Amino acid sequence: MDLLRIQEALRRQKLDAWLFFDHQERDPLAYRVLGFHPSRHVTRRWYYLIPADGEPAGLVHRIEAGMLDSLPGDKRKYSSWQEQHSQLSRLLSGHTRVAMQYSPLCAVPYVSMVDAGTVELVRSLEVEVFSSAELIQEFEACLTEAQFATHLEAGKRVDQVCAGAFQLIREKLSSGVTEMVVHDWVREQFRTAGMTTDSGPIVGVNAHAGNPHYEPSAETDTPIRPGDFVLLDMWAKLDQADAVYYDITWVGFCGDAPERVRQVFETVRDARDRAVNAVAEAVAAKREIRGFEVDDAARSHICAKGFGDHFVHRTGHSIGTEVHGTGANMDNLETHDERRILPGALFSVEPGIYLSDFGVRSEVDVFVTATSAGTTGAVQRDLVRI
Repeated sequence: MDLLRIQEALRRQKLDAWLFFDHQERDPLAYRVLGFHPSRHVTRRWYYLIPADGEPAGLVHRIEAGMLDSLPGDKRKYSSWQEQHSQLSRLLSGHTRVAMQYSPLCAVPYVSMVDAGTVELVRSLEVEVFSSAELIQEFEACLTEAQFATHLEAGKRVDQVCAGAFQLIREKLSSGVTEMVVHDWVREQFRTAGMTTDSGPIVGVNAHAGNPHYEPSAETDTPIRPGDFVLLDMWAKLDQADAVYYDITWVGFCGDAPERVRQVFETVRDARDRAVNAVAEAVAAKREIRGFEVDDAARSHICAKGFGDHFVHRTGHSIGTEVHGTGANMDNLETHDERRILPGALFSVEPGIYLSDFGVRSEVDVFVTATSAGTTGAVQRDLVRI
């Protein structure tokens, strides 16, 4: 736990304190930010308060009195619910603006870890509860140099696998190849390249590509033939501790693509580039930019081209040690994400247009520093001709 850095962030956001709470290890964010692992199963509620100034303090149940011993500060104890409430009141005394893992209207579900009843309890003590979403992304979603290096290395390997997958389809197109053949080949390539993934890849042919979260199975496996549209979405990370994901989507056509397919691809590609450029220009100008603004940059272009109703998901998501991370998402559709894009942030930009007979998505990863922002791997400019 970097106490001084946390306190500096609290003062910068004009918050009195950050109140951590957990029961039965429901909030993994708390453990990661605080930097401790419970020595045994958490069967009772604990609280840990980090003030903007001064020493932290905790509150634990007497039968798990040592739960927070690895963290600095005094630990109050309780047994009864009445004592818990009174001790919590004392713990919060003098603090009126407190951050918790809470999100108004559950706008950021990745951060909404504290149950409504606990928020009600804290509010009953005349404490105003604020979302810790900005704090979480600062301490969870801003990559270290070492983490970013793992992302770049994963990118090199995944880009090679992606190119190889299109080559595999090309070579087997006349003799016979299916979605599952490509899916299984990609997973094996990840394994032999020293990478791991939580699921996927998506290999979608024609109408299957029009389903944003389609994943082939034995029941849905479809042949890939001349004249077919193919979407490949794959994500993986190095098989080592603290490695960060790389996540991309490319599309191709088996033969000469019809004008309609090229038009949709170009619309998506240009929307993607508008979103990336919006971030790069803001960072270069030292101007704050927030997740919803990046979504607006891509979505406005797709809407102007008449495909707005077919862009059914956010423009991008935070990427970290999990493929969907806890930082700002590029979203003004599913949520209105007002979180700032901070230096060290990594996220996808992946607009899409999904029609009944095919769908196009073009996905790149973007990394932000204090002075620049840009894509981290290969960028698709034209449809892959298979």
